[in-house]
Amino acid sequence: MLGDPWTLVVLRDVVFGGRRHFRELLAQSEEGIASNVLASRLKALVAAGLLTRDDARRGQRARYSLTEAGIQTLPVLVALGAWGRAHLATTPLLAARQRAMEDGGPAFVEGLMNELREAHLGVPRPDPGAPRPSDALRAAYEAAR
Repeated sequence: MLGDPWTLVVLRDVVFGGRRHFRELLAQSEEGIASNVLASRLKALVAAGLLTRDDARRGQRARYSLTEAGIQTLPVLVALGAWGRAHLATTPLLAARQRAMEDGGPAFVEGLMNELREAHLGVPRPDPGAPRPSDALRAAYEAAR
């Protein structure tokens, strides 16, 4: 399921980009994913149980949400990003975000997963007063600009 590069790109954009609608995923794709490829990957991710698709009424856009299984891909994405940062050329912006996740360690990644559970599953974060790891990622990204 995760071996296809476009699948990882779609997951990355949902997890880190907060993109939840087809048009957002298509228009904001840095890699320029084709609409038929995106549609195919979204269907596969839903079929595999990593995403859900709410039924949109006429005139509304369908919204995709991560499932618990989809949220649990985050440590895999972080590990792949760490490997990529160590062995491949990358941009300073992406490296800054990745470095922040690596430096934060497992507790940071768990905090991100809790934020995703809140946003996608409606599960409140265990410590709502704690700093949001996503704010630290955003700050690292902005500092690298």
